[in-house]
Amino acid sequence: MSLTNQVYPVVWQGNCVLLIDQTRLPGEYAVVEISRCDDMALAIKTMIVRGAPAIGVAAAYGMYLGAREIETDSRDEFLTRLEAVAQKLRATRPTAVNLFWAIDRMLKTARQTIGPVEHLRQSLLNMAQTINAEDLQTCRAIGDRGLEVLPSTPAKLRILTHCNAGALATAGYGTALGVVRSAWYNGRLERVYADETRPRLQGTKLTAWECVQEGIPVTVITDGMAAHCMQRGMVDAVVVGADRIAANGDTANKIGTYNVALVAKAHNVPFFVAAPLSTVDFKLSDGREIPIEERDPEEVFQIGDTIICPPGADFYNPAFDVTPANLVTAIITEHGAISPSQLAQFQTQQVV
Repeated sequence: MSLTNQVYPVVWQGNCVLLIDQTRLPGEYAVVEISRCDDMALAIKTMIVRGAPAIGVAAAYGMYLGAREIETDSRDEFLTRLEAVAQKLRATRPTAVNLFWAIDRMLKTARQTIGPVEHLRQSLLNMAQTINAEDLQTCRAIGDRGLEVLPSTPAKLRILTHCNAGALATAGYGTALGVVRSAWYNGRLERVYADETRPRLQGTKLTAWECVQEGIPVTVITDGMAAHCMQRGMVDAVVVGADRIAANGDTANKIGTYNVALVAKAHNVPFFVAAPLSTVDFKLSDGREIPIEERDPEEVFQIGDTIICPPGADFYNPAFDVTPANLVTAIITEHGAISPSQLAQFQTQQVV
């Protein structure tokens, strides 16, 4: 797979949205056609589409699909009912801030557009397509900026990543895996170590799938192996994505990321977070304020149709954890690598 033939998980085509069904990978490559807002909300909630930037893009299109279903010529009634559409989409995934950012941007577009209701609908489609295109451009910029701050030695790096922050989690190219891609294209990558990422196995199912499609050398390890690999000197850098970053640099990412950050600190391995500036929630002072989604315990006690735990046990299934800013070497954004302590100065550059 070349740079011009990449994975695009959210695509507007004709009169509907096409989503790669990520719940079926890697066993089956399937595309789901979405033409109703309710179906988009369900696709986000059930993780047919997942990854903070991709969720944001999908939600933007969901807003347009919802607007298309509003039958009124009254501007005031249209805007009132559009807020109800926004509320439905906001309720799908509480942690990924790009979801809320995209919805707010779509609402602002509708409120600021002058003209008949049909003109408002068209402006919403145009904005959703703009958000889509911007995210793809942003991811490629993150990849290039990340390449600039990766360790200069060895000549070819071994990078560990957790969960999936690749093309499947964005409009394309990826954030953390975008950095990996840029390193690969520029001859700086020897191998990727992909944590399996229990309980949904996004590293095993999605990150490894993306790498194999593109010919990037990848080794899947269980979540408990990261410390061993770093102790053996097998990892030169860690690069992960983010679902929400507080103003102080505390970072929410898939459960298990905090473990990796602690291990990286103990072994003096740089730990990078790769995310667009839109993932920073400047309204939150620190990570204690980030809402953590809890998912169905079935994800823990069952793999596929196989129950792996004894009856009578209790289960806890937070989908994310928060890595403190003091464990983050730098946050790689489209504007470059930023120290967590420097985030505040970029607040005015965040598009709303």
